[in-house]
Amino acid sequence: MFKKHLLLTLTLLSSYLSFSQTSLFDHSKNFTRQDSLRGSITKERAWWDLTYYDLNVQVDPDKKFIQGKNTVQYKVLKPHNVLQIDLQAPLKITKAIQNGKELDIISEGNAHFIQLKEKQKTGSINSLDVYYKGKPREAKRAPWDGGFSWKKDKNGKHFIATSCQGLGASIWWPNKDHMYDEVDSMAINIRVPKGLMNISNGRLRKTEHHKDNTTTYHWFVNNPINNYGVNINIGDYIHFSEKYNGEDGELDMNYYVLHYNLEKAKKQFKDAPKMMKAFEHWFGKYPFYEDGFKLVEVPYLGMEHQSSVTYGNQYLNGYLGRDLSGTGWGLKFDFIIIHESGHEWFANNITYKDIADMWIHESFTAYSENLFLDYYYGKEAAAAYVIGTRRAIQNDIPIIGQYDVNNEGSGDMYYKGANMLHTIRQLINNDKKWRNILRGLNKTFYHKTVTTKEIENYIIEKSGLDLTKIFDQYLRTVKIPVFEYKIKNNKLSYRWTNVVKDFNMPLNVKVKNNTLVLKPTENWQTKTIKSNDIEVDINFYIKTKKVN
Repeated sequence: MFKKHLLLTLTLLSSYLSFSQTSLFDHSKNFTRQDSLRGSITKERAWWDLTYYDLNVQVDPDKKFIQGKNTVQYKVLKPHNVLQIDLQAPLKITKAIQNGKELDIISEGNAHFIQLKEKQKTGSINSLDVYYKGKPREAKRAPWDGGFSWKKDKNGKHFIATSCQGLGASIWWPNKDHMYDEVDSMAINIRVPKGLMNISNGRLRKTEHHKDNTTTYHWFVNNPINNYGVNINIGDYIHFSEKYNGEDGELDMNYYVLHYNLEKAKKQFKDAPKMMKAFEHWFGKYPFYEDGFKLVEVPYLGMEHQSSVTYGNQYLNGYLGRDLSGTGWGLKFDFIIIHESGHEWFANNITYKDIADMWIHESFTAYSENLFLDYYYGKEAAAAYVIGTRRAIQNDIPIIGQYDVNNEGSGDMYYKGANMLHTIRQLINNDKKWRNILRGLNKTFYHKTVTTKEIENYIIEKSGLDLTKIFDQYLRTVKIPVFEYKIKNNKLSYRWTNVVKDFNMPLNVKVKNNTLVLKPTENWQTKTIKSNDIEVDINFYIKTKKVN
């Protein structure tokens, strides 16, 4: 039974951490110009700074068809006359208009270069309207590939959602599809057939009923938001809510679920305020008080859409009812509520500039599962959980991907990254300082896009430890440090192998219940001990090897 359960769990986790085609964790090395146009800050992107989107989309579920426009407002950083907007086939831009004049568009695959007629003066605020339509790509295995999920609920009513992490928001709406430039605020106006609701990010400003039996839901996001965080969720929803008294005052927590799941949701979603309490403790205030917090039921597993976290975990604890750690602790919480909500701090508040640094989102958020347990069940439970997740680590390719080509690194960014952070916590050996570092990250980089180096340098500075080689080891190689040792006549000899040059991580070992802090290098060192038996601290993500 154990082996069967382990196989099921590992298969499930492998599925969670593996994405297909051009979406998450595509390890292809054959990069094309399209990859560069998508993944780099091109000259047609660099000269303008996003300030506001006004997105208007009409959705026809029966035809699986959408049409609309996006008004793109921007500040001119330096003069230029070509502006890049991204939209992926089979959707088509039908026209672009600025100041009443239709503009020429030169398309190169999914990148569309709009030829501006007006002089673009440095410091000026301009806008253009981009019209589009078509049948968007359908997500076959959401959220592991991107696009629209066109489903029906058990009553035969339309149940529709978007998801697009990795593949890009341009799979369903025209935008500046690079993470380095987040729009400052955004209106999301979605028109759907009468009898259905649309739930998107931010707050609902108004509901507008039309004579053609359609309804437009007008949502507004008051905070900066990354492109893949924007979402549409359409269904026969019922709403309930509560108030949470948090670090920044009263927070609106709203829940939208299918009518027939209301009672199950009221019970299962009790994890949401528990999550908020734990994560505000560890990470600081929830970053989007102005926009509130939502959990929205969707026909796929879930995703970290900002202030509109989507949920499809079937109202079960664990990951679809299973514990990914194999320890039992993973069944103490609903995985999707905790994990995807953790992204509000790491992904939506602190956002990577280049997807190669996606570990900033996923490592910290996988580690947040551990910290949720720590808050409610203590350090030993939390440690057991994160150590248990090591069985999912593949060590196939480095965690950090290749820059400027929209390339993610290994799926190990989840639990290898989490175990790296757990190891760093041991090295700091001061939980108050560790908590201050996590909170400080969210304060220092509040609503900002960042690089790996910025995160590394912050942790190094605030910890007072030289963690450079540790980050290099775990983020940039597939090698796990090996602690080699031998004992003879109460003489312990030890060293590091399988490490980057000058790897210098200290290590805790126990000898007769006394903890020693060793400082191994790649060269053998010797220490006199009082026993021929030692116990290496399992909280450090390493391998051990006793040699003769």
